Amino acid sequence: MGGQSSWLPISVVVITRDEEDNIEGCLESVQWADDIVVVDAESRDRTVELCRKFTQRVFRRPWPGYAAQKAFAVAQARHEWVLSLDADERVSDALRAELATLIALRTECDGYYVPRLSSYLGKWIRRCGWYPGYQLRFFRKSKVGVAQSRVHEGFIVQGKVGYLRGELLHYSYRDLEENLQKLNRYSTLEALDRAAQTRVRWYDFVLHPLSEFLRKFVALGGTLEGTHGFVLCAMSAFQKMALYMKIWQLQHREQLMEAYQRAGAPRCQLEAVGDDASFGDHHHAQ
Repeated sequence: MGGQSSWLPISVVVITRDEEDNIEGCLESVQWADDIVVVDAESRDRTVELCRKFTQRVFRRPWPGYAAQKAFAVAQARHEWVLSLDADERVSDALRAELATLIALRTECDGYYVPRLSSYLGKWIRRCGWYPGYQLRFFRKSKVGVAQSRVHEGFIVQGKVGYLRGELLHYSYRDLEENLQKLNRYSTLEALDRAAQTRVRWYDFVLHPLSEFLRKFVALGGTLEGTHGFVLCAMSAFQKMALYMKIWQLQHREQLMEAYQRAGAPRCQLEAVGDDASFGDHHHAQ
């Protein structure tokens, strides 16, 4: 896409799968970028077709997990400065202007955290611990690595890191059905990450969800978000309960399977779903 002096020498990278409802808005918000890279995990919908309206640099490959897919996407970037987005995010005008200024001034930093304003059931949320929700998304390609984790993967910058003021707009959780689907997926992935080092007792199923609800709804101002705040905090507590129950299930898988078989049921495998079968935005563990 190079050739126009008004375009910023920045590579925008996005990983996708079945994102036809989100991807056009995402890519429209970064049309000022000289290089747009999309890495698609074999979408079954029109995602790839829609991406090619904005860039020909669309790579299709099997899903290897979040960290590996993001590392591959960054590796395809043509410019030193890279902005990483999720398909349900948009770059605000203020953020675009701030990025242009940084490029023009030849900043000394090697990476930047970007504030993210997220919506929940149609309402922008500035409390409950969701805002500013800083994300390390703008960085030098030569200075970055990707943390290897199923659910809390993120970029690691070797060097000086700063903070930006322009916001990423995050269109998350359109309805409760989507919230429940993501809750189930994230709790499974996090349980797989933590099962080996977290010992779970029965009271963890109560204390951790209660603590999560009080922290977000009371201490972090969720009460000021009205009914949306209550529902968001209740779902966060439910996700915490699901997490500890799934950790407990993973740690007692053999006993549970033996008990299941002693009861005369068919042999089964109590295996949690691995990240090779999971995809989607997954950054709301604030």
